[in-house]
Amino acid sequence: MKKNKFLIIITIFVATFFGMFGSVINVFATGKSISISPTDEKIILTPGETYHSGFRVVNPLDSNEVLNYSASIGSYSTKSGPDHKDDYGAADIDTITGMNTIMNWTEIENPTGSVEPGGSQVLSYTITVPKDAPAGGQYMTILVKENPEMKLKEQSSGVGQIMQMAFVVYAEVAGNTRKEGVILENNIPSFLLDNKLEATSKIRNNGNVHTDAEVILQVWPMFSDEEICTNEEDASLTFIMPNTERYHVESCNLPIVGIFKAKQTVKIFGETSVVEKMIIVCPLWLLFLILFVIMALIIWIVMRVRSHKKKAEIAE
Repeated sequence: MKKNKFLIIITIFVATFFGMFGSVINVFATGKSISISPTDEKIILTPGETYHSGFRVVNPLDSNEVLNYSASIGSYSTKSGPDHKDDYGAADIDTITGMNTIMNWTEIENPTGSVEPGGSQVLSYTITVPKDAPAGGQYMTILVKENPEMKLKEQSSGVGQIMQMAFVVYAEVAGNTRKEGVILENNIPSFLLDNKLEATSKIRNNGNVHTDAEVILQVWPMFSDEEICTNEEDASLTFIMPNTERYHVESCNLPIVGIFKAKQTVKIFGETSVVEKMIIVCPLWLLFLILFVIMALIIWIVMRVRSHKKKAEIAE
């Protein structure tokens, strides 16, 4: 009984806290009540020059409220684990590195605005690149947040949620750039208990500029040249920032049983890694059936041998 009362008190406290202050939800694509288009931009900057650009803040067609928003500048950096199996990059105003210096060069021309239902508003920004700007990658986000007062008034539950979009700028400052990469892993499994093939790779960018590593997976039946799956003409691209590693998974659905041959090619800058494997797909039920047949065969052979021995003994 005391435990239940304690849980009720904690629940009321949490609900009251969020009802007073609300919460901010960060997303990188489109939200239910706010979106931006496009969601990112890749640019090349020249020291000493000024760059003007922008994107649209969109109020959904089904909205019945004027969307008030404000914009601010944030950093962009990698925040995942050592294998980068989770989200690779994220807006993070607390993580400032030499590759976020672009934040100091940027000014938002219209940091606040409003958009009618079904309409859009261009949010413009200017990047003034210093003459002594270091060559290489520079990254930032422009965070677009809904007006918190309006959103909190709309909440009937007492828990406010503020949608905040992130427009990502991937910039490369021209100059003495270094493009070096290494492929740490390139793996294809040899045996599968189900028909989902997942070929993996781990790639490191040792340069000072970002790049898209290229991954191509091709699979054929063992005795045929007709491809089961391939992305040779439209290779998968995985974005990698300078001095970071990226973990990539390329998938292919195979027939439920069979023997296949697979080839995965991974490229970053001038480095290429190719691995080829024979793959056996054998579901668990078939594996048990094969083991059962083998065991039955062994038992049958043993019984036959014993039977022959008994006959030989009787004949003597």
